[in-house]
Amino acid sequence: MRDSTRSHGLLHSLQQILSHGIITMLAVAIAFSLPQAAQYILYAWWPVVERDASLLLATEIGMASVMVLLFNFAKIAWGNRQKVAMAKLTALAFARNERHDWLSRRRERALVKRLSAARDAYILTLTGHDTFVDERSPLRAALKTAYEIRVMLVNPVGEGLRRRVESLPPDVTLLSFHKEIEASIAYLAELRRAGKKITLKFYDHEPFWKVIVFGDHVWVQHCHSGYEVKHQPEYVFALQHHNPRAGMYIPFYMHFLDLWSQPCHPEYDFATNELLYRDAAGNECRRAALGVPINGNRIPVDAPAAAAGSTLLTLGAMPASAGSRMPD
Repeated sequence: MRDSTRSHGLLHSLQQILSHGIITMLAVAIAFSLPQAAQYILYAWWPVVERDASLLLATEIGMASVMVLLFNFAKIAWGNRQKVAMAKLTALAFARNERHDWLSRRRERALVKRLSAARDAYILTLTGHDTFVDERSPLRAALKTAYEIRVMLVNPVGEGLRRRVESLPPDVTLLSFHKEIEASIAYLAELRRAGKKITLKFYDHEPFWKVIVFGDHVWVQHCHSGYEVKHQPEYVFALQHHNPRAGMYIPFYMHFLDLWSQPCHPEYDFATNELLYRDAAGNECRRAALGVPINGNRIPVDAPAAAAGSTLLTLGAMPASAGSRMPD
C-alpha cells in the first residue's frame, strides 16, 4: 500500500518536472525567435503589404480577427475567475452529470487513482448496488484498500423505501431494491471474511443524500424524488488541510457521523441475519429478524422469526429473478 502511494507520488513529480521543462524550452525558443520575427515583419513582409492593397486588406482583417479572439478569451478567463474562486472555496474537486459520458468516467477514475490509500470509508446510500456490486463503480476497487468500512443502507421494509419506490418509474419495483440490498450485503460479507472491519446499519427515513467519504474526499449525490440516483449529478469535495472549516467536505462528513450515532438505526448482525437495536448508552436492548414483504404481504421488521417463518424471506434466500430493472 505504501509502495503504491510512493509510486503515484513519484509519477506525479516526474510529470511536473517534464511539464516545467517543456514550458521553459518553449519560452526560450520564443525569446530567441522574436528578433528574427520582428526583422522579417518590418523589412520583408511590410514593404510587400504596402504595395498590395488586397494583401493589406487581408492582413487587417486577419489581425482584427485575432484581436477579437484574444479579447474574447481574455473576457471569458476574467469572468471565470469568480467561478474558479467559488469552486476553490467549496473545495470542489470533480463534478459530473450522468455516468453515460465516457470522458467523465475516465476523469473520475483518474481522480480515484490519484487518491492515497484510506484506512476508513463511510457510505450512506440506498441499496449500495451502484457502489459495491456494479463493475463500473470507480470506488469498488478503492474500497478494498480500506480497513474499516461503515455503511448505512435503507431499511428494506421501511416506509421510506416504499415512498421512494412509489416515486420512481413503474419498472423499478420493491423487489428489485431487495435484490440489490441482498447483493450489497453479500459483498460486504465477503469483505468481512477477508479481514475488513465492516459495520452495517439501516435507516428508515426516505433517502435524501448519497454520501461516500473516502479519505480526504467525499462523493455526494442528491436523491431527488422521482429520479434514480444514477441520473443525478455527482459532486466530489476535497478536504482543505490548511483550512478544514472551508469547503463542503466537513459538513457532509459530519452529516454521516450524526446519522451514524443515532441509536434509532439498527445494526446488522452478519452471523445471525438479525437487526441489533441499542439504547442511547450503546447497550443492546433487543434483536429483530431482517425480512422483506412477499406477494404484497408486509412483514414488520420487529416480527419474531418463528412467527413469520412461513412468509418471511431472509436476504440470504432471495429469489433468483425479479423480472424488473435494477434501480440505484
